[in-house]
Parts: sequence; C-alpha cells; structure tokens
Amino acid sequence: MLTKTLTLQFVNQEQKAASVSINNVKNPLEATDVQAAMDAIIANNVFVTTGGPLVEKRGARITERQVTDIELV
Repeated sequence: MLTKTLTLQFVNQEQKAASVSINNVKNPLEATDVQAAMDAIIANNVFVTTGGPLVEKRGARITERQVTDIELV
C-alpha cells in the first residue's frame, strides 16, 4: 500500500520552523489548494506554537511511502 503525507512548513512569530503533517492526502493535490490552505491556517491562527502563532509559509512537500504488511501465521 502506498501512503502519502503532506507536510506544511511554516515560520512562527519567533522565526522558528514549525510544521503540520496530514496523512492520506487526495490525489492529485494542486499547489494552489495547498497555498490556499496554508494562507487560511495563518489568517485564522489555527495553530499556535510555543514560539507564537504561525506567520509565514516556508514550504510544502509530499512524502510517499510504500508499506507492505507481512502476514504472521
């Protein structure tokens, strides 16, 4: 089974990196959708870190991982 994780990378008020990971993202995922979601997260203060609210987008990436279950008898 192939799993995909979207990692949204931000900068908080103290200029430190912060990220949010989302599992099982839809396919295909458009860059404009990711950018709009990140803008909404920042504008609505959805997440607050120990370094303060998220204030800037740093990047985004999708990680794909192949998972194979092994049957134990």
